[in-house]
Amino acid sequence: MSDLLSQKLYLASDLTDGEFAILIESDSFDEELRRLADLVRRSYYGTDVYVRGLIEISNYCRNDCYYCGIRRGNHFVERYRLTRGEILDCCRIGYELGYRTFVIQGGEDTFYSDEMICEIVSAIRELYVDCAITLSLGERSYRSYKSFFDSGANRYLLRHETADSEHYVKLHPPEMSLDNRKRCLFDLKRIGYQVGSGFMVGSPYQTTQNIIADLRFLQELQPAMVGIGSFISHHQTPFSNFRSGDLKLTLRLISILRLLFPYSLIPATTALGTIDPVGRELGILAGANVVMPNLSPVNVRKKYELYDNKICTGEEAAECRHCLTRRIASIGFNIVTNIGNVKEMKDKCS
Repeated sequence: MSDLLSQKLYLASDLTDGEFAILIESDSFDEELRRLADLVRRSYYGTDVYVRGLIEISNYCRNDCYYCGIRRGNHFVERYRLTRGEILDCCRIGYELGYRTFVIQGGEDTFYSDEMICEIVSAIRELYVDCAITLSLGERSYRSYKSFFDSGANRYLLRHETADSEHYVKLHPPEMSLDNRKRCLFDLKRIGYQVGSGFMVGSPYQTTQNIIADLRFLQELQPAMVGIGSFISHHQTPFSNFRSGDLKLTLRLISILRLLFPYSLIPATTALGTIDPVGRELGILAGANVVMPNLSPVNVRKKYELYDNKICTGEEAAECRHCLTRRIASIGFNIVTNIGNVKEMKDKCS
């Protein structure tokens, strides 16, 4: 049965809701899912694993999401913001280390106006014409996204977190809207960004049907990048006593996502490395092909704590690229630092 379902997903890149539920809820399919996901990933990307230099520019956030350590209501966070000069310095260091993609990420911090973001993006684009610029700055207007794109940004990451409206309201305050989050994602696609989305695995109140709704939404969106990570609780949030997500389920879903979206860029996230010392390696073996080491200044890395015990030193530091290269090589893959655009969908027989 496991071989038949896995093969069906491999050949058709789809299953019925009932079949997805069977795959998601059992570990008996994991070995075959990993094998097929690896086969598909190699057909598109070979053994290449793309590295993105992550710059976390601010841990201020206007939102009060119940799961997030930098939520507005957490008054124990030591807040920080990077200046334009500090951000450009991070890019300079990253470029010298060989990175050709910068990911500018932060909480939804209204301090950074559209004009400021455009100035930062334009400066990066002027200095590093051969680099990709990815933004991950939350929900903005169509006009804002268009201005960032026109200034030189190529990609935008915005995880939808959950595609089920009833589940969404259990994770977010009333002023936030799943409809608006989806609107943002489709706006980004219309503008021309390579768009990334994704969801938490094992978040409070999540059901198998919620996960299936996430997969269906991603099928509708057809993102270039799909990022998932296990929910990890933070001790200063309303969800502090909830159990964190399961590593095995997250790895299973990475394999399922690779079979659903063969062309996609799928990160082995920091959350995987936080749950397990070799979590990112396991994510790559399951079908992921992106890692995002941290280029942020050392003195702020621990302050961008979305969840407890987030790794932010050692191989997570972008400066230790040779360490990460060795670890990835030990499982048979090759770190590459080029911009690594998403591949086009192709016929499985080609």
